Formats: sequence, structure tokens, C-alpha cells
Amino acid sequence: MEYVNFGNAGVKVSQLAFGLGLRGQPDELEAQRVIEHAFELGINFIDCANLYGPNDDRANIGQSEVILGKALKGKRDNVVITTKVAAAIGSGPNDEGLSRYHVMREIERSLKRLDTDYIDIYLVHRFDQFTPLEETIRTLDDLVHMGKVRYVGCCNYAAWQVCKSLWIADRINAVPYICVQNLYNLLNRQMEVEMFSLIRDMGLGAMAFSPLAVGLLSGIYSPERPPPVGSLFATRNREDFPRMMEENVTQVISAVNRLASELDKTPAQLALAWVLSHPEITVAITGADTIEHLNNNVGAIGWELDDNVRDQLDSVSETFVQRPKGSV
Repeated sequence: MEYVNFGNAGVKVSQLAFGLGLRGQPDELEAQRVIEHAFELGINFIDCANLYGPNDDRANIGQSEVILGKALKGKRDNVVITTKVAAAIGSGPNDEGLSRYHVMREIERSLKRLDTDYIDIYLVHRFDQFTPLEETIRTLDDLVHMGKVRYVGCCNYAAWQVCKSLWIADRINAVPYICVQNLYNLLNRQMEVEMFSLIRDMGLGAMAFSPLAVGLLSGIYSPERPPPVGSLFATRNREDFPRMMEENVTQVISAVNRLASELDKTPAQLALAWVLSHPEITVAITGADTIEHLNNNVGAIGWELDDNVRDQLDSVSETFVQRPKGSV
């Protein structure tokens, strides 16, 4: 495993983070075993959220934090963890968002489920248009000064929202976001339009989630065949599969499969390596549900992507860079 500084922060993290969305893992004991195997592989960065639970089931909200807390026993000082706040975790009027009320309540619930005294990186899960940014930033700053949180960051923000947040933190002398976490893969290159330049300018850490495009780039799916039995698109998203297999998508999948074979790598390893080949991306989040998937994904580390292969992948996926109208 290779370790890098997380943006301008001094903390060092593995280039692969293990994400605990656990979409396809209903067994909590097995999920804990996969987390522990991630530690054995040298992964020291675990990405969680107060929303997450096994099998992506609303009835299991918060259970990923519980499972992580159990896996951390005896290892807490050597693992960097995130968890998140903002997503709806109930039906009440204050069960979502980034108000001081909600954030202060949810940090206590997350700490209890995780059975820890602090969160290394506390992430806001989305932008909250109904709460003043200053209220959120002051609340996060208080959590850092209270010792409940070490660093703060944001997920799913547009570049202007990150920039405005950093400006407010600077104006009120509050702890700023040190990182962003956004969707980034060969089928969604939106981060390149504006976020990459902000990351470079401000020295932010960047976590790419869904680097395998919800498994579409994992090598198990083919445009010529129905989704394999037991796969995510066969069990829960079956009706979406034909729609997602549009021409541009199938061209990227075919290119990844072909080039991976030529390199004696798996498609998942190649797709992850492409994400990590961008200097703006600090960490790719692997959402592996099994030890076998995790072992496969770790094979993306320790080798460099050839410029020719990188150029071919850039070219075939160019349509997924969505530029504003009128830009070139």
C-alpha cells in the first residue's frame, strides 16, 4: 500500500479508502471481516456515514458505523476514519441538513455508534441550501475545538460552494474544509471542469467515490449480456441496466476490458488506476463488499498507467466531461 498526505494536511492516508456503503453485503459479521481484511492489506482510511447500513437498507441506517466501531477495537489509533452528516436519517423536520441542531445531535449519535471519542475527518454529505453556510461552518469549527473532530470536509459540493465555504471560514477565522469528496470515474468526469483547478489552487485533498461507476467498470458487466446473477444490476437495478448501456457507455466498458487484458490487469484495477493517475485525486474509495473484490481492487496500487493507455481511456471517455455551454 502507498500512503500520501491528505491535501495540505499532515495526516497520511492510503491511496485506497474502504467505503462502507455495503450495498451488496447483508451479513454484518462478514462486513466486519472485510473491514479487518482491509486493515491487513494496509488500508488505513475508512469512509463511512451516519446514513450507511448493510444492503443499503433504510432499516439499517447507522449500522455501518456500528460495524466499523467493532472492527476498530485495538486499532483505533492507527486508522483514519470519516463519517458524514446532512442526509435524511428519519422523517422528522430536523432529521436532515446542516443546521447546528442537526449536526450537534448527529455527531453524538455517530460517536456512540462508532464507540470512539473522535472522528478524524467529519464530512458534510451534501450542500444544504436551507441553512446559512456560516452556521454550519461555525458548528464544525466548534466540534474541532471540542476535540470531537480532527478535520472537516465536504461531499457533493460544486466548486463555487467549496470556494464560498473556504472564504467564509477564512473571514470568521474558522477551521476550513481540507478536502472534497465527489463522484469521479471514466463515466463521469465532471470534476475536471471546475473542481480540479480549485483543488490545485487551494491544496485540497480529494476523495473520488464510485471510481468503478457502481460496478459498471468492474469487468463483470458486458453490453452483450444481461447483468450476472447476484450482481447489483441483476438484483436491485435491473430496469436501469438497458438504459445505462448506451453507446458511449459501452464503448468505455469495451475499451477498459480490452486494455486491461492487454496489460494483464483486471478491468477494476485499470479503472481505479486511471482515477488515481490524476494528481488532483488523493484517494479512490473502493466499495468492495467481499474480500475477493477488495483483493482485486488493491491491485490498482503499485504500478503506473502508461501514457498511451491513459490517452486511449481519456479519448474514449471524453464525452463524459460535461462542459458548460459556450465553453471549449
